[in-house]
Amino acid sequence: MSHRSYVRALAIGAAGLTAAFSAPAAFAASTPAAATGQISAAMASQESHGLHALTSLRSATVSSTNWSGYAATGASGAFTSVSASWTQPTITCTSKTTYSSFWVGLDGYSNSALEQTGTEADCIGGKAKYGAWWEVLPASESAYSVTVKAGDSLTASVARNSSGTFTMTLTDSTQGWTKTTTHAGSSGYQDSSAEVIAEATEVNGRIANLSNFGTVNFKNATANGTALGSYSPTEIVMAGSSDTKAQPGSISGGSFSDTWKNYT
Repeated sequence: MSHRSYVRALAIGAAGLTAAFSAPAAFAASTPAAATGQISAAMASQESHGLHALTSLRSATVSSTNWSGYAATGASGAFTSVSASWTQPTITCTSKTTYSSFWVGLDGYSNSALEQTGTEADCIGGKAKYGAWWEVLPASESAYSVTVKAGDSLTASVARNSSGTFTMTLTDSTQGWTKTTTHAGSSGYQDSSAEVIAEATEVNGRIANLSNFGTVNFKNATANGTALGSYSPTEIVMAGSSDTKAQPGSISGGSFSDTWKNYT
């Protein structure tokens, strides 16, 4: 899967947003998954990760085909750390194969660099599969051999070290594990953005159908140790050509929710 470095974003005016979200698409009918499991390294090798009105905390709203959440943006070197916590969502599966990811990262909003770590929730063969990973573009994600379950409490962070390397840390306090990876980072990293994102994962070079994750609640989101909302971050709405896939709620300090809308 790929959590691609770019968000394919186009600015949306306030009037356009009002029209787009005055009647949100209804949730698709679905049935619970029969069982749960974890993602495998083989699966991960195929994967990669690149509103009615704005509040005073939002400098802009953009549309993306695969990202939904918030990105603090600035000049090169503006952001050297990002972190957030969330509860792993319970996904609802049908016969469709779907993917979703939840992560924090540095860069990626306006350049081809990206250092990130997070979790995913996929529907494979009608069954829910949960997992954890880290990724540095242009490589695909690397899966951690850990247990992740719906309802687990997760905390993730990415930080650039004084040596120029990046440390990506992911903790599941429910399962009792922490994974830390230090990497040289993407070539040409700029540290020009910090993101907290729900994503429709890229699989084998294509954006996959988005898993019905309901709502994921991000909290304690920070950039450079300060509440993400204090940076007037850009709101990113995930939208296809004719539907809304996921939409963040307004951000307050370091907290916001992100809600699945429709993956068809």
